[in-house]
Amino acid sequence: MNSILQHDLNNFENILEETKQQGVDFLNAIESVPTSNTYSIDPKTVLNELGLGSIEALKEFNERLAPLMVSSPGPRYWGFVTGGSTPASIVGDWLASVYDQNTQAVKAQGGASALIEFETINLLLQLLDLPDSFLGGFVTGATMSNFTSLGVARQWFGHQFGKDFAKNGISETVNILTATPHSSSVKCLSLLGIGSQNYTVVKTIEGNREALDITDLEEKIKTLNGKPFILISSAGTVNTADFDDFEAIAELKGKYNFWWHIDGAFGGFAAVSDKYKHLVKGWEGADSIAIDCHKWLNVPYESAFFLTKKDHINLQIETFQNSNAPYLGNPLENFNYLNVLPENSRRLRALPAWFSLKAYGKEGYRDIIEDSAALALHFGNALIENDFELLAPIRLNNVCFTLKGDHNQEKVSQFLSALNDRGKVFMTPTVYQNKKGIRASFVNWRTTENDLRLVIDEMKEVLSEI
Repeated sequence: MNSILQHDLNNFENILEETKQQGVDFLNAIESVPTSNTYSIDPKTVLNELGLGSIEALKEFNERLAPLMVSSPGPRYWGFVTGGSTPASIVGDWLASVYDQNTQAVKAQGGASALIEFETINLLLQLLDLPDSFLGGFVTGATMSNFTSLGVARQWFGHQFGKDFAKNGISETVNILTATPHSSSVKCLSLLGIGSQNYTVVKTIEGNREALDITDLEEKIKTLNGKPFILISSAGTVNTADFDDFEAIAELKGKYNFWWHIDGAFGGFAAVSDKYKHLVKGWEGADSIAIDCHKWLNVPYESAFFLTKKDHINLQIETFQNSNAPYLGNPLENFNYLNVLPENSRRLRALPAWFSLKAYGKEGYRDIIEDSAALALHFGNALIENDFELLAPIRLNNVCFTLKGDHNQEKVSQFLSALNDRGKVFMTPTVYQNKKGIRASFVNWRTTENDLRLVIDEMKEVLSEI
């Protein structure tokens, strides 16, 4: 064995202890860690010939790379709908690295750790009050969750014409209807060969809404003259957390032939709360659902899961099966995730979610969801009182706002840049109904009303300076 490796092996407990302490120190100081910084490095370093060993590498990391880190898991990082990591989820994430499983099979020699993934999906279905008629699995994020779901939808579409798109390529125009798709869904259309511009936009409901208009949807359906289509609907739009009417869409499923996909990356967690679960009423009728875990479930990046109806398992296997690997056996008799997902190599990504779900239960997550929504409302009220205006009603956890008065539109970017540069809070820019705006998303389990007060004070100071 290499001498440096041997030394690290002999000293492994001390290495992990020092690393643990660094992690604890970072998280204990998370409220004072900047949300943005201007620190930079020259990444063109020379690879050491002999190697430094773990402790020396950690020292170099601390000197050169650690200053790049911002408090993205902290209580005032309100950009990109970014959750933090609960203590239990960090336990799961660390153990996923320690055990280092390639999680694929539920019954096989060489490891059956996918049983843990099955169990975690079952826990998530209970959390979200969804039936066990769904098959689920973990992927890296909402993009891959949408990709997996829409990949099966593409295969379903081909079947309506008696064709196998997975084997022979797309030979029909795939009809896509959607109103306010997230950019990740549009990216998936590109990746799937459908085309990022090849979708029909359904009108949104009048009155400052992003949800699709059911009447216009049905009119668009009728213009297809009975042809099948794929509907991409939203459980929480990215700007204003608006929800499509799932009960109405479910009724249309009884009249027309289409695949119904829901992008519920963060909004799907409305189902956990008695106050907000009406927003997803009827969503169990969907063919597929995409949900992120590193958002409102508050587990580390990268973590999301797909849900597809078990009735579509054959389509899913046709889409993702490793057909040139006969040693895997019959994919229906011997379930293996590499036959139903894009990835052949995948870590035990379910474990952080399993630990967090077991540790905090349904009530713990109900508290996180309802606290986040309450904080969004409090923040919105504070904005109105302090020279800002809301661009849309606060429906759940996202606050979309701007500087008060049309004359201040040219100052929005300057204001947000100056605010973010101060390092106390991070929010993202947006454009909503042709107005420059700012979006704050509340999903982090650490955020409190004290954070709101601190941020409002910061915003008032920046506003007075510009």
